Amino acid sequence: MTVDRILAPDGPGPSARFTESGSAAEDRASVKAALAWLTARRDAHTFEVVRVPFAELQEWSFQADTGNLGHRSGRFFTVEGHRVHTDYGKVPRWDQPIINQPEIGMLGFLVKEIDGVLHCLMQAKMEPGNINVVQLSPTVQATRSNQKRVHRGSSVRYLEYFTDPGRADVLVDVLQSEQGSWFLGKRNRNIVVETTEDVPPHPDYRWMTIGDIQELLRLDNMVNMDARTVLSCVPFARPTGAPPPGPHGEFHAGLRRSMAPEEGSLHPTRSVLSWFTDTAARHELRTERLPLNRVEGWHRTADTISHAEGRHFSIIGARVTAGSREVLSWTQPLLAPHGVGLAALLVRNIGGVVHVLLHARPEAGFPHGIELAPSVQCTPDNYRGLPDDHRPRFLDYVTGVPRERVRFDAVQSEEGGRFHHAECRYTVIEVEEDFPVEEPEGYRWLTLHQVTGLLRHSHYLNVQARSLVACLHSLW
Repeated sequence: MTVDRILAPDGPGPSARFTESGSAAEDRASVKAALAWLTARRDAHTFEVVRVPFAELQEWSFQADTGNLGHRSGRFFTVEGHRVHTDYGKVPRWDQPIINQPEIGMLGFLVKEIDGVLHCLMQAKMEPGNINVVQLSPTVQATRSNQKRVHRGSSVRYLEYFTDPGRADVLVDVLQSEQGSWFLGKRNRNIVVETTEDVPPHPDYRWMTIGDIQELLRLDNMVNMDARTVLSCVPFARPTGAPPPGPHGEFHAGLRRSMAPEEGSLHPTRSVLSWFTDTAARHELRTERLPLNRVEGWHRTADTISHAEGRHFSIIGARVTAGSREVLSWTQPLLAPHGVGLAALLVRNIGGVVHVLLHARPEAGFPHGIELAPSVQCTPDNYRGLPDDHRPRFLDYVTGVPRERVRFDAVQSEEGGRFHHAECRYTVIEVEEDFPVEEPEGYRWLTLHQVTGLLRHSHYLNVQARSLVACLHSLW
């Protein structure tokens, strides 16, 4: 792979300060070395995650009056009830458990120019819910409680570069949401800071190029959700190097044009923003918190809180041992989804410029009700046995599309700190030339440049859409 990777400037002027142009052999060797390092870090520590009954959760308990599940300190998070009223979709009202974590966490890349190439200090981080225990994570990935050492463990490594004035220059800094179906108003600070200091990496950390990270992103369960969301917020400019070889040259050329504002778009950005605001204003999405013991359609046993029909997810307990974490052992609740999720992005060449089809999707836990989501976002198993008109739009198209239309396809883990073995298939599909340009209600075609502009602000793209933007950037 020989490709320039560039951070876009804020204004006119040269934008090639961060460039990578190694040979294909060098790129393959560095990715192979990174995989070997991840394996070595997994083998270097003792990791164990065991399901336990709720009664064995130390310092966690169900509140006598509400039934909410919380920590003795009152920090970290609680599992409580949530009721939703909406005129979106086919179900006007439902109850569910939801994770309430009001703290704003930090997801941060520390970057440094090494031999003229931008490198990110990446972490081999263990999370209790990870499908393969250790995944590639940001330099800092910590809740505010962890930053303040409420757990009474060791301090967060490299945090000072993000908190001490003058230690680093800020390149990206924006609040973004997490899963609105599982979290209540959860937000994280996505931040990239650049240092000129000599920063020796701890054995669990490694300096890696953007190109290496993007190559690993194509592999299942290697780059965690928090790294993907920060990567999506980096404002890359249009690459100038040769596109990757292969049969999809027109797609790669159109994708590169999609990154440049001068190439145009189907809708002006001001029109997109007005459509988004109008969609949010015209529909009802009313939510209310309620005690967990009053949630309808869910039942609690000694070791699980589950939906009466076995759909959606369960709340379980876990005992964790982790030799590489700030605290070596602990217990906690986890949300365990039922089935593998699907996040599919339909893309189409319109006038020589690749556009992506985004959906203004409501989720009960979003701070502002709706955010832009992938073309299809669901857990297909939840729709088995339901009428066809209850199935998400484009789901049947995505599941039946010929393999030659697929431009990206990998299974990725969701947030392993709160979710147990939560996996989602992330796929990018280039539709046929006769696929309609006319959008259904609630959908819009946007260029990658427009999406990048929205990501400089909070609460426009949801976390699944941001993961897919990171995937798109690996396809230049």
